Amino acid sequence: MRKLAFIFLFAFNLLSAQEEVVHSVYFEFDKFNLDDKQANDVYSFVKNIDTTRIESIQIYGYCDDRGKDAYNYKLSSNRANTIKTKLIEKGIKNKIIVTIEGKGRILIEDDIVENLPEVRQKNRRVDVVMNFKPAPIIPIPGVYNDLKNDMVVGDRICFDKILFEKGRSVLTHKARVELDRIARFLHKYKNIHFEIQGHICCTPTFQKEAIDKDTKKRALSHNRAQAVYKYLIAKRIDKRRMSFKGYGNTQPLGNGSEQDRRVEFLITKM
Repeated sequence: MRKLAFIFLFAFNLLSAQEEVVHSVYFEFDKFNLDDKQANDVYSFVKNIDTTRIESIQIYGYCDDRGKDAYNYKLSSNRANTIKTKLIEKGIKNKIIVTIEGKGRILIEDDIVENLPEVRQKNRRVDVVMNFKPAPIIPIPGVYNDLKNDMVVGDRICFDKILFEKGRSVLTHKARVELDRIARFLHKYKNIHFEIQGHICCTPTFQKEAIDKDTKKRALSHNRAQAVYKYLIAKRIDKRRMSFKGYGNTQPLGNGSEQDRRVEFLITKM
């Protein structure tokens, strides 16, 4: 028994960006039924595709060039209906199968074709044409210098005005003005949830955290993040939308120590 063969052809329409997959099933001479191995291979094919994206299915049956036209049309139609039955058994909805058609025989010029038996065998087939809905676009997180109303989970916002003096976690006047503006934005877009991330500069690599001059404790990046957190709470931002964490010197920007004495937001929920 010949093995079931799979052919995957991917074509993208420039206007609709629709994906089309052609799956071909090959039959024995003068047969339209499938043995268990062939049926299982059809099931395996369906299992390995995203059936939720299938928009429509067209099924076309074919025969080789031998035999009378009427017989071949009937045989090719039977082959198409065999595959339809197997697809429905596997859970494909009947309503998305929009075409079932026996095309009859495929004519070939046997006097110029090389390897005629192989060509005829490939013509004894059913083509299952699956049209898929465009795949959903998954936004890629990025790094920005301000909040936007269309952010996605994973976006990082590095504010260039929320910077700290060396060794300190006290908010500067400039940082407070910036946080006032941010608070107004967050009141407008209440769907934004985020982690406040504190950072430091100028410590040796073996010492991930620095001492806070104001508290005398080695928790400088933590304290910077917490200072922003407390300020936003004072501005009536719901604390359930926020968390905070110190990252020490583990994420330097590489463009100067001042920029590393910073606080970033990481979007955690939209």
